This record gives sequence, structure tokens and C-alpha cells, in this order.
Amino acid sequence: MSGDVPIPDGLGWVRGTAAGRAWLSELPGRLAACAARWSLRVGPPFPYAFASLAAPAELPDGTPVVLKLQYPDAESEHEATALAHWAGAGAVRLLAHDAERRALLIERCVPGTPLHDLPAGDALDAVVALLPRLFVPAGPPFTPLAEEAAGWADRMPVAWERAGRPYERRLLDAALGLLAELAPSQGEQVLVNQDLHAGNVLRATREPWLVIDPKPLAGEREFGVVAMVRGAELGHSRQAVRYRLDRLSAELGLDRERVRGWTVAQTLAWGMAGGRPVPGHIEVVRWLLGEA
Repeated sequence: MSGDVPIPDGLGWVRGTAAGRAWLSELPGRLAACAARWSLRVGPPFPYAFASLAAPAELPDGTPVVLKLQYPDAESEHEATALAHWAGAGAVRLLAHDAERRALLIERCVPGTPLHDLPAGDALDAVVALLPRLFVPAGPPFTPLAEEAAGWADRMPVAWERAGRPYERRLLDAALGLLAELAPSQGEQVLVNQDLHAGNVLRATREPWLVIDPKPLAGEREFGVVAMVRGAELGHSRQAVRYRLDRLSAELGLDRERVRGWTVAQTLAWGMAGGRPVPGHIEVVRWLLGEA
């Protein structure tokens, strides 16, 4: 608990830093201020959370919405801008934004069931229909993928050493080599979402499926399917990962080897949590590097 706001278990990690504890202590006041500002009736927070507190709410006319209070990390800094950029085309609509409080008022997906409730083939059909609408030209203020990749390249060897070299050096070397090759040779820069997995695409009424919770960058299209290729939501095996890689690359007209390379690099870059390796991520990297 933080004040009278129940904190989902997934947000427990923020208690590990002074900044995180300060954010938790401010949540009740921020939630109350946003509820008053936008005249909301706010329900208990959704139980699934990792980088924000999100709660179902209603406008005075009964319209269902979501109030989202972000943890102030860099990856979600431009989430509101991305949603405004898409303007509801394939993603939830941004209804209001309080930048100072890192608060977003967004359209609620009803019924809100996740894409991974579908069989994998049907889920990929939906992704193939959705993604071309999200790949809109993008530049500032979105962080360039090349800049983000440079940060990964700097941090990955340090994190690997600090964790006691928890996986093979060849994986790290391969990822660093791919970043050096891919980042400067990209195609057209569009709005890409580095966390577009099957749990962040929800069933809705306005459209069949809508994207939530973007972590936006400006980069080439091949990067935009990385999280969907990697994500265990649609199956975690060598065969399942390769199936997603093959289908998404072919049906979206993407360069398969660049998709594979970006998946290896970003999956390993995101392959540590709390100073420890994420086993599923490391497995995906091994599977993709093991391909002929």
C-alpha cells in the first residue's frame, strides 16, 4: 500500500531506490489531483503493472477511461506524444495529458482481452493488419533508434561484468556487432514501439484491436516487430520464435535478417532485470543466433 492506493506486486521493484519510494509516496496525491482535475470516478488499479499505475475510471457521462500515472523513466517519456501522433488509428486515444504529474487519461479498451488469448496464427493476422497503420513517419521529439542502440552498446558489457558474466561472451559480442552494423544502415524512420508484445494489444469496440502502453522510438520498420518476435505470450520455443520471425517479416515486407538482428540485440539489451539475467530473453538470443 502507498497511502490508500493499493500498489500492484509488479511495481514492488520501485521500492528499491529512493526515487522509487518518493514516487510511491506521491501517488495518492497525484491520483486525487488528477481525479479532481478531470472529474473522474476512479476504481482500484489494474493488478498487472510494471512501470506505471493504471486504474479504470469513468468520466461524468459514464464514458469508460483509464487513468495512468507513469513512473518517470526515459522509455515512457514520449508515450503521450506517440498516442497523440497515432490519433486513435490502431492505438488507444489520448484524451488528456498532465505532463508535470506524468499522468495520462486514455481511452479504455472494452472488453480489453489481450491479443494472446487468440491462437498464435490468428494473433499474427491481427498484428499484420495493425502495424502498417502504426508505422507513420517520425522524428523529434522521439528518441532515434540509433541513439538508443548506442546506449545499449555502452551499458551491456558493464551489466554483463557486474552480473558475473551470466551468459556466454559470444552472445554479447554478437549483439554488439549487430548494433554496430544495423544502427547506421537503417531505412526510413517511422514511429516504432519497442514494447509491442501480445499483452499490449487489447480487444476493443471502436476497432477490433488497439495498442496500449507504447515505448516509442523513431527507427526503421524492422525494429518495430522485435517485441512480438521475442514475446513469450504467443509461445516460447525455438519453433514459435522462428514462426513469428518468418511470418511477420514476410507478410509485412520486412528484411528478415535485419529483424533477426534487431531482435537479438534488443532482447539481450533488455536481458537483465535487477542485476540478473532474464532466462527467457537469453534463450531467445541463443535460438536466433543458432540459425544457419
